[in-house]
Amino acid sequence: MKQKMVVTERDCKARLVPVGNPATIPAGEFVNITQDLGGNYTVTWRGNMYRIDGTDASAIGRKPLHLSFDAPSDGNIDKDQVWDALESVFDPEIPINLVSLGLIYDVNIDQQQKCVNINMTLTAPACGMGPVLVGDVEYRVSMVPFVEKVSVELVFDPPWSRDMMSEEAQLEAGVFF
Repeated sequence: MKQKMVVTERDCKARLVPVGNPATIPAGEFVNITQDLGGNYTVTWRGNMYRIDGTDASAIGRKPLHLSFDAPSDGNIDKDQVWDALESVFDPEIPINLVSLGLIYDVNIDQQQKCVNINMTLTAPACGMGPVLVGDVEYRVSMVPFVEKVSVELVFDPPWSRDMMSEEAQLEAGVFF
């Protein structure tokens, strides 16, 4: 993607890359969009790189991703909705979602505490985008009705390998043979 300078149309939630610290880019600021993959945006602002979630894309003049779920009538967190939210989180370098990449190892829901506990991994233990991906997962899963807390633990056992990718993801990434 060719870099594009835009002006923020409203205050915009963002996360500092690669550490994932939350930030707000004020309305009326010039930002440079450097990457647009998987519905999220990477921008530079005041010499730093930030990640803007696709649900906040209207702040930079882009069409926002609408992620919404019907609230289950029983008041419980729906595990399928949690998985749907996880499938909406894409790797920042390739446009394949984390579920298809095989990065989500386990999802446990504590209905009493309204908490979703997720074990996930990274394609490489030293991946600098780990904190940003954790933030993406927390943000998207927190949109599921009745979720009050999301806990993500990065685990590296078993180590990730491309064999954990879905066949579709392997084809898309060009590693299927």
